[in-house]
Amino acid sequence: MNRSLTLATLALVASSWTMTTASAQTAAKGPDPAIVDRYMKSTFGKAPPEWQARIEPDETLKTCNAYHNDVPSAEADKIVARELARVVYPVDGKFLGNWKEGAKIANNGRGGQFSDPPDTVSGGNCYACHQMEQKEVSYGTLGPSLTNYGKDRKYDPEEIKNAYTKVYDSQAVFACSNMPRFGVNKVLNEQQIKDIIAFLFDPESPINK
Repeated sequence: MNRSLTLATLALVASSWTMTTASAQTAAKGPDPAIVDRYMKSTFGKAPPEWQARIEPDETLKTCNAYHNDVPSAEADKIVARELARVVYPVDGKFLGNWKEGAKIANNGRGGQFSDPPDTVSGGNCYACHQMEQKEVSYGTLGPSLTNYGKDRKYDPEEIKNAYTKVYDSQAVFACSNMPRFGVNKVLNEQQIKDIIAFLFDPESPINK
């Protein structure tokens, strides 16, 4: 009797351990991309066709999703090379615009939402992820602080170009970056990106004070 109970108990514990382990492994792997894809499409099911197109991942996002953003180095190199080819640099070779306009763009979180009128000018919404000016008291921390950004980089021309590249297409610098691809996805135009780069690098910008 006791032996039977002991065996039954051991079997129950083993079964529970197997299910727990399987659940842990599933959680570690993350949700099935196909399920996430179906959920996204159902969420935007009633959206206009142009919105439907926005949720269709391109080759880079498909790769990042498949590896849960932890891509092997070979895949990361492919992503960076592919995205770098998509970056369009200013024809005039100038990367710096007006830092005062850049400050406005960086602090504008409007644009690209259902509630926005079609003619709404999109902002960069940079404060959602970064601290910019030292005096700021409310900002996101998903990205690094941008205070003294230009000063710390000694206003180096190569650093300025690199920053333009990252704002235009973050994946061209870091594979599977969380930062939006502002230029590639036409969230910001060339002049807006130039103005944001000026906000980062102009010595008179409050970022560098």
